[in-house]
Amino acid sequence: MEDQVKVLGAWPSPYCYRVLWALNLKSLKYEYLEEDLANKTNFLLQYNPVYKKVPVLVHGGKPVSESLVILEYIEETWPQNPLLPQDPYDRAMARFWAKFGDDK
Repeated sequence: MEDQVKVLGAWPSPYCYRVLWALNLKSLKYEYLEEDLANKTNFLLQYNPVYKKVPVLVHGGKPVSESLVILEYIEETWPQNPLLPQDPYDRAMARFWAKFGDDK
């Protein structure tokens, strides 16, 4: 399927949940594939050969990795139900707090 969406993730990664929440907020259907990070699958190694980490979003066979990059991809690909506020300052503040969370 051309538009099939898969998410490779691992419990309890907050980065994976960030992606899942975004897909759910946009009412998008996806297949979740749980990864065992101690025994990584060939699928993960194929779709994220650089970092070999989750999350990875695969859309139409094309992988996107890194949670904030995935969120930007989701927002640009499916603009309905925006994840960020319309106001530029409010969007900047949302991005600031997302980055702050990543850095801690």
